[in-house]
Amino acid sequence: MFDPVEALKEFIRHPSVSADPAFKAGMAGARDHIAGLLGRLGFKVEVVPTPLHPVILAEREGPESWPHVIIYGHYDVQPADPLNLWTSPAFEPEVRRERLYGRGAADNKGPLLVHVAAVARLLERRPDLPLRITFMIEGEEEMGSPSFPAFLDAHAPRLKRADFVLLSDTGSPRPDQIVITCGLRGLVLCDVEVTGPRTDLHSGLHGGVLRNPIQAVAELCASLHDAEGRVNVPGFYDDVLPVEAWEREQLARLGQSEEQYREFLGIPAFHPHKGFTPFEATRFLPTLEFNGIGGGYQGEGTKTVIPSKAFVKLSCRLVPNQKPEKIRELLYRTIAERMPKDVTYRIVDQHSGTPYVVVPPDRPNTPRDQSPVLARAFRAADSAIAEVFGKAPLYLREGGSVPIIADIKRVLGLDSVMMGLFLPEDNLHAPDESFHLGVMAKGIAASERILEGVAAGGR
Repeated sequence: MFDPVEALKEFIRHPSVSADPAFKAGMAGARDHIAGLLGRLGFKVEVVPTPLHPVILAEREGPESWPHVIIYGHYDVQPADPLNLWTSPAFEPEVRRERLYGRGAADNKGPLLVHVAAVARLLERRPDLPLRITFMIEGEEEMGSPSFPAFLDAHAPRLKRADFVLLSDTGSPRPDQIVITCGLRGLVLCDVEVTGPRTDLHSGLHGGVLRNPIQAVAELCASLHDAEGRVNVPGFYDDVLPVEAWEREQLARLGQSEEQYREFLGIPAFHPHKGFTPFEATRFLPTLEFNGIGGGYQGEGTKTVIPSKAFVKLSCRLVPNQKPEKIRELLYRTIAERMPKDVTYRIVDQHSGTPYVVVPPDRPNTPRDQSPVLARAFRAADSAIAEVFGKAPLYLREGGSVPIIADIKRVLGLDSVMMGLFLPEDNLHAPDESFHLGVMAKGIAASERILEGVAAGGR
């Protein structure tokens, strides 16, 4: 059996930055590493080409009467820049105290290897385990998974035969409190580019006779929220559903202090939506945020110009029952109505994603047609996590977005059990990314019990 920590070190050594063609060799190395591990476990491995980076499909087959789980993960990582802020080199893994440091350690190479190691241990102990397992591992998650929807469409006939998806690409607040994520926010992203004069102008010679594009962008941005923090786009909240009582109860058990959260953020005060706590706002409400803004001279000193162009980058996070297409239409209509008529503008569409929600069994509004294997997986996860980590898991929505989960639901009709294994201290997408080795060890034990519990009940 392979050593999961050593396997993770080797995985990290392959710099698999999907967005940068300079890392082509690292992408191939990471892909071959994880495919090789699964092949040595006896899986039938297929490397499926896509227009960019291949998807790995690895199958353990069996009779149709066996339950069937798809385990999802990704082998690509974010760029490591700025390199000078790393304590140790980003792609030279190093263990310090309880953590293994390196780019991709927590997102998603470590959590993926948790499930690979769990399967290895389970099949070594029970080689006749009545469970079909498919690993589905992509190489483009960190660049928005552009090839993944087409891959799902092409392979839907064989993948639809599964019962549910198991993955760990979400977070938990502490090493002893695991969260099973049951909701993810959707996305609408766009850039708004505003043009005034045909070229930059001298602000002394021409100031006062035309609207500055930076002013137009600033006025637009200021109009998109009201004084109480609500998004000021007509119709934006029309489809937002009330929060269930059990969801508020689960969030209350999280046990986080608002003051500690405020200090962690480094802000003097919160500015949440009226009637919601900061923790509720990040999980239950949609948002509109400004992700970047620019125009004019950005260098040292001064340059007295009226810029020809200015821009703002916008993102909306959506909650279940909101449709990206509708929100995009409402937002664009509002921009058109509020844009000053003495400038021109264009909107550049970026990618979008649909919100996702799954209701655990025995909760209000659990779908009547929920798969019995999925329900058994939730119950197995509840039991396994409580036994291994010492506390029952919490079932919470997450503020972030994992668009492929909604794609899996849309194309394959499958729901996902998302066991959060990265922590706030893991520094995802930042220098000194790491993975807590205690969480890794317990995660392996919990995953092994979950899979065995799913197998125990048949299909």
